[in-house]
Amino acid sequence: MHTSHTPINDAATAFAAIALAAVSWDGVLTQAGTRALRHTLDYRHPFSDYSDERMVRLMDQLLLQLRRLGPQHLMVEAAEALNADQRSTAFAVAAEIMRSDGRLLEDERNILSNLGGVLELEEEFQEGLTAAMGVLHADLV
Repeated sequence: MHTSHTPINDAATAFAAIALAAVSWDGVLTQAGTRALRHTLDYRHPFSDYSDERMVRLMDQLLLQLRRLGPQHLMVEAAEALNADQRSTAFAVAAEIMRSDGRLLEDERNILSNLGGVLELEEEFQEGLTAAMGVLHADLV
């Protein structure tokens, strides 16, 4: 059985990997999560410049790595390819994606906390961003 994989060594792939891992942390791709992932990548450079074929290849590659490593290990590997600003944005995107299908579950809170640690983000930043996502995704009724 072939178990090697291509390491994540560029920011775009790393960012997409963290977004994919966030949407599928529990092994389930919900419709809301899939929409959130697509929206996250579709409008953001460099993904907005990718052809459909290139995006499919990227997602296929990342899905293979996700199956091999699992979502948390994929996030850890991807974090190494991001600079400080990209890490903050990746955390924000992960938080938004995890909120896309409702309130954060305890497991999701733990994964975000672990991701924040892996990304070496200040706890105050993580808490503020998570609170902002709560306001952004609050029910009106």
